[in-house]
Amino acid sequence: MLMLGWMDDEALHRTLTTGRCTYWSRSRREYWVKGDTSGHFQWVKSVALDCDADTVLVKVDQVGAACHTGARTCFDEDVLLKDGGSDAPASDQ
Repeated sequence: MLMLGWMDDEALHRTLTTGRCTYWSRSRREYWVKGDTSGHFQWVKSVALDCDADTVLVKVDQVGAACHTGARTCFDEDVLLKDGGSDAPASDQ
């Protein structure tokens, strides 16, 4: 996973029609397109809904860093649990 971002219906529509990831900034209360200011673009490869249709998974070709810190991903730091341990029960997922 590269990053997590918020999308409302309009952000999703823009993402689907432009082929570039558009997000809703809850703090700035405006839409933003990944790469417009940083140059670190996300070109959409596929978009899928989860089983409840309340979450989307956007697979992208990432150009440059995904994280605002300049890191490839927002999830490399502060790993809370790695590999789940060998005693974890098998999942039916």
